[in-house]
Amino acid sequence: MPVVDVKDGSVVPERVAEGVERPRRMEDELREQNERFSAAVENMSHGLCMFDADERMIICNGNYLNIFRLDPKVIRPGIRFIDILRHSVDIGIASQSADELYAIRKPYIDQAKPSTYEEALADGRIIRISHRPLASGGWVSIYEDITEQRRAEQDLKEQHRRFDAALANMSQGLLMYDADGKMIVRNERFLELYNVTAADFPLGTTHRDALERLLELGIYTQIDVDSEVAKTEACRRAGKIHSAYRHLTDGRTILVTRRPMSGGWVATFDDVTERRLAEERMTHLAHHDTLTGLPNRSMFRERLDLALEDAAAAPLAIFSLDLDRFKAVNDSWGHPAGDWLLKCVAERLQRCLRSETDIVARFGGDEFVVMQFNFKGIADAEKLAKRIIEAVAKPFRDKSRDMHVGISLGIAVFPDDGRDADTLLKNADTALYRAKSEGRSLYRFFEPAMDAIVQARRALEVDLEAALPRQEFDLDFQPIMNIASGEIIGAEALMRWHSPARGTVGPDDFIPVAEETGLIVPLGEWALRKACAAAASWPPGLRIAVNVSAVQLKSGGFARDVISALAFSGVPAGRLELEITETVLMDESKAVLKTLRQLRDLGIRIALDDFGTGYSSLGYLRRFPVDKIKIDRSFIRDMGNRDTAAIVRTIIGLGAELGITVTAEGVETEAQLDMLRKNGCTEAQGYLIGVPSSAAEIQRLLKSRAARSQTG
Repeated sequence: MPVVDVKDGSVVPERVAEGVERPRRMEDELREQNERFSAAVENMSHGLCMFDADERMIICNGNYLNIFRLDPKVIRPGIRFIDILRHSVDIGIASQSADELYAIRKPYIDQAKPSTYEEALADGRIIRISHRPLASGGWVSIYEDITEQRRAEQDLKEQHRRFDAALANMSQGLLMYDADGKMIVRNERFLELYNVTAADFPLGTTHRDALERLLELGIYTQIDVDSEVAKTEACRRAGKIHSAYRHLTDGRTILVTRRPMSGGWVATFDDVTERRLAEERMTHLAHHDTLTGLPNRSMFRERLDLALEDAAAAPLAIFSLDLDRFKAVNDSWGHPAGDWLLKCVAERLQRCLRSETDIVARFGGDEFVVMQFNFKGIADAEKLAKRIIEAVAKPFRDKSRDMHVGISLGIAVFPDDGRDADTLLKNADTALYRAKSEGRSLYRFFEPAMDAIVQARRALEVDLEAALPRQEFDLDFQPIMNIASGEIIGAEALMRWHSPARGTVGPDDFIPVAEETGLIVPLGEWALRKACAAAASWPPGLRIAVNVSAVQLKSGGFARDVISALAFSGVPAGRLELEITETVLMDESKAVLKTLRQLRDLGIRIALDDFGTGYSSLGYLRRFPVDKIKIDRSFIRDMGNRDTAAIVRTIIGLGAELGITVTAEGVETEAQLDMLRKNGCTEAQGYLIGVPSSAAEIQRLLKSRAARSQTG
């Protein structure tokens, strides 16, 4: 297309037109390049500033101005570098003077190669500055706000520090493996637990190699290695936590817990040797009589229930045994002699058994029970009964003195005399009472006609039912002392029945009857109200302990009765302590545990009474965390025995570990109190501390002690 001269409209020659068009196109291209450059600079994520050889600014972008909070009206092309620094100082962005900043940056600017450094602004931000020399003699600077990056790095560093500190201070050993089964974390506690070095287990070691190394060192057996591999794989496949005990060759027990994690897993190692030994001791305590070592009521009942579970169970015989003239031994020579005698009786009873499956248990006091398996008829039971009577009738020689006792037996046979454990035990007891009533050192088989005992029991029930309306019951109170301070901190309410016809009837005689008939519910409600009313007049802070039956808790209205007793008396919930036995915690019903938790949430304390005498175990403490455990008086009385003393120390230590108050019952001597004090027992109760007293007497005692404490 021809080019036309704008002045006169003539056509410009083609060669001349080319000379005009080329500069114009170059100008357009240069302008487009400048626009693209400016757009690129302006849209950079970092700040940019370019200076010429005279240290005057050529160009900068908006991010540069924003980073340093610079005024675009002041910071314009041509401004000197030092003036920019002064402006930064004037607006309070720079952390140093302009001259100081210039002295810092100048060496970097003058370098013939790129350089990078960081600068802290006055507002705490951190800017990374990179200088690159230009061929023309100036330089270009890139500015990046790395404040958040530095903060994140510091946070990560702090997390690593905390993680390392946690690893170093863990009580458990720890190993962490990645998805390829390679060790990526290992703490010192693991090395200590297995008595190995870091060189034995370097990071990067595979799981299999680590186990093989334990095998080489004699810590694991091949069975352990194979088991670990299988359990770990099962844990990873199932995606669930898995724990197992590992018994090391040196006798220690390690609890290994595996947890899946991001394709790999983490394993923790906890030395539970002492805990397992304590559990084993407690388990033995829960199933065996501490004095004789025989199975106790709990274990015997388990064996009997198991034997009767089979519909085609073989016949068996239950023997209920009771020593004759045992009370005379205790009265004549004291409880230590009586305890020695019980041990000897237990040994003779065991020797009388002919079958390895037969079992003899001590139910308490001088009561024993035998279960005879492979029972082929009455003749078998008679032979065993005669052996027992003959064995016990022989004198027991202790310290050059002879002790003479006899034994009476009642026998019930399955299935003729009952098809369940309760019936068989009850009928064996009925036969025992018949033997007792007819003389000593006799045995009797249960007969349906043995109804005299049942009639006597019914008469007791009738009298008991009428006793509450006739106001024949009363409460005595026995003080409880804090061993460390020597201060009385409360008292336990003890029920008494003063029958016009029977005289004073002991709780052991009427409470079981009241529980079986349900009379314990109104009787317990009366005792609760009476105890709270008495405690209302005591000095502030003193607690009142009230015994509670499992029957009361199952009645449905027990929580309401407790709240009502507190409301009527005005006694704060925190001063009331409810004492329950293991039979309460044995109840699997959610209602009972719910009631206990409701009461505990109100601030009422829950105490586990007679700990260790029957069914006690750590399982019950896990099921419901009580506030107090009370060591039964039988343990305190026998603390001179090394094994019994060890059990007492174990119970006290258990309480301390779980944060549970421990009260010792039946404290009668200063020696007993001193031993309890040395072992850290919290509270004591018994004749040494104070005898059970009437409400008026205990009130005077508590007020006088409170007065002495204030004046002292």
